[in-house]
Amino acid sequence: MSRRRVGLIAAALMATLAVVVVVVVTSSVRHLETAPMVRSDAAPLTVERGTSFARVADELAERDLIDHPLALRLYARWQDLANRIQAGEYAISAGLTAAGLVQRMVQGRVIEYEITLVEGWRVDEVLAAIRRHPQIRQTLPAGVTHAALMSAIGRPGEAAEGRFLPETYRFPRGETDVEILRRANRDLESTLASIWAQRAQPTPLDSPDELLTLASIIEKETGQAAERRRIAGVFVRRLRQGMRLQTDPTVIYGLGERFDGDLLRRHLRTDNPYNTYTRHGLPPTPIAIAGRAAIEAAADPAAGDSLYFVSRGDGSHVFSDTLEAHNRAVRRYQLGAGD
Repeated sequence: MSRRRVGLIAAALMATLAVVVVVVVTSSVRHLETAPMVRSDAAPLTVERGTSFARVADELAERDLIDHPLALRLYARWQDLANRIQAGEYAISAGLTAAGLVQRMVQGRVIEYEITLVEGWRVDEVLAAIRRHPQIRQTLPAGVTHAALMSAIGRPGEAAEGRFLPETYRFPRGETDVEILRRANRDLESTLASIWAQRAQPTPLDSPDELLTLASIIEKETGQAAERRRIAGVFVRRLRQGMRLQTDPTVIYGLGERFDGDLLRRHLRTDNPYNTYTRHGLPPTPIAIAGRAAIEAAADPAAGDSLYFVSRGDGSHVFSDTLEAHNRAVRRYQLGAGD
């Protein structure tokens, strides 16, 4: 066989091989991009910091999610993605392709969990909820003091009560308790500063801290949106006139663990910094975490003449301009004496 003929045959074989390789590669890429790994949700994939893409591909193969880890590695290298994956926990949902999972890892679209801090909670209730969450990494010691807590989030010397914004926070697995608390505090401070800057004038409140303290009382007094500004108006008018606020939630807060659910007359007469029946002005700190709506109400109280309110027992209140009218409302709704 002539040398020329041998060369032609070799060239033809090489061309054929190249076509086969192109077909195989194209088919593999199409499979990675279009074929679902699972038809129903599978357990998440966790990529630890420093894990190589080769190890990720091998784990997917070990879990029978892909057939050819080498093909996935070549695909990721060809697309310049292999060195760009981010650590985290990734959902493997029904219909997700291997290529789609790679994109998730490159974009850092990790599974996010939620925790909701509820309006009216005390700081110890906030801490308890965070400790119960299984996806939050606990770094604060059990029984951490409020002072140590505020130091941990970068706010040393500040009172902890009320300094967190009640919202729903989303986070990846392994987020620390300190980071979540820091975010909630940062959101509170930002919200408070913004609302304080837009407060109604004139106001008897001297600082954003006083605004937050008043908002916390409003938060504990009512859960009805329509009443917040009216209750704020009552408290602001009482402050202006030098009247005591005489609000039960502050007394209850001051009692702490001594409160057993039954507020008695002797409690109202026992002086402490939070007893607004015995002391004028606002208590020294907030008594709970206050939501944006309560802070806005404190900054923009409703106009009017009411100086008193009493609960109807259904979550709503009767507002009165005079002590005489207020006493009638108390007899009707609190003592059951009728009109």
